Amino acid sequence: MASKFQAPRGTFDILPEQARGRRRLEAVAATVFARAGYEPIATPVFEDTDLFERGVGKSTDIVRKEMFTFEDKGGRSLTLRPEGTASVCRAYLEHGMQKLAQPVKLHYLGPFFRHERPQAGRYRQFHQLGAECIGTDSPLADAEVIMLLADLLDELGVPGVELRLGSLGSFEARRAYLEDLKAHLHAHEGDLSNDVRERIDVNPLRAFDSDDEGTRGVMANAPTIVEQLEGEDAEHFAEVRALLDAAGVAYVIDPTLVRGLDYYTRTIFSFVCDRLGGQSEIGGGGRYDGLIEQLGGQATPAVGFAAGIERILLALDEEVAGEGRDAFIAVADPDQRQRAMALAAELRHAGISTELDLAGRSFKSQLKHANRIGARRVLILEADGTAQLRDMESGEQRAVDPGNLVDEMTGDEA
Repeated sequence: MASKFQAPRGTFDILPEQARGRRRLEAVAATVFARAGYEPIATPVFEDTDLFERGVGKSTDIVRKEMFTFEDKGGRSLTLRPEGTASVCRAYLEHGMQKLAQPVKLHYLGPFFRHERPQAGRYRQFHQLGAECIGTDSPLADAEVIMLLADLLDELGVPGVELRLGSLGSFEARRAYLEDLKAHLHAHEGDLSNDVRERIDVNPLRAFDSDDEGTRGVMANAPTIVEQLEGEDAEHFAEVRALLDAAGVAYVIDPTLVRGLDYYTRTIFSFVCDRLGGQSEIGGGGRYDGLIEQLGGQATPAVGFAAGIERILLALDEEVAGEGRDAFIAVADPDQRQRAMALAAELRHAGISTELDLAGRSFKSQLKHANRIGARRVLILEADGTAQLRDMESGEQRAVDPGNLVDEMTGDEA
């Protein structure tokens, strides 16, 4: 009978058959990150609310609408983390990583939380992996983090992926550009959605992301910052493109590309997948040279990305088969169960994955169960103390030394 309890709206259970695909993804990601010298870091699931208000930006949808915020018993305002970069930068400052050789290269993986309308590829509790390269303003770092995500998606075999590349310029250049953009939006206020109209002077860049038909018409003729890049900003963007070209990473320039967080500067990028429909972004990021200073540290350049694990798995749409077992121990006589348990422990300690019957099945049903779980061999303990080893693929069976079963099994495995 089903329980009356269900997972909260916008959350989900990860069942064993789904966990296999996640394990594969995590293993590939760990290999890709390690090859490039990125070290793992883990931060708390909740942080002081002010970290995200200062780091992510009070004008963003995340802070205005989507954060899960609560007071603890001491009256402190805490928030379930909606993204990973601010937390990693907080840890960088708190633990004095600025004293290490720069850049510091970190990667993370875990659950994040946003109060969004649940739909395919968008949940209230979701999982992301990400990488941050902190302490250098070199275009090489921008290219490297982009290549990391490109390599990960390629090695996983995610189909239909396109890299979109843009730039927001420096804070100074963006301020000048935003005045031009605000003027354009004010000149067409009557055609804008209410949400965009209300935020013209607070966060005008978000107009590029609007799905409203009138707003999209206005933005079709809006000025873009990529067209206005000059000096060091233009040089930086050109060098990033040249580095990606040299590495054979394909991309398209998207002058309308923006990010949903206030801390981005210069390079921004997005990997989209044509299999995901409306929620097409599979991962993205960019440079955030002002974030650590906003959090109270010294001015520290940095660049990074985050990718949605659920979205990657949705794009892959594959089943990862279980690994099966090296061995299953079947007993012809219930009196052999203690011997079977002791032997299972020995085999597991010797590195051989081993199961035995825990449900009191008949001998015939034990063999059926061994086949069901994909056991490659069955060790049969007879009532008279003898033992047989059966190869489940060939059906061949041979007697083995009952006094030396671990060596028999490890030798057979070799």
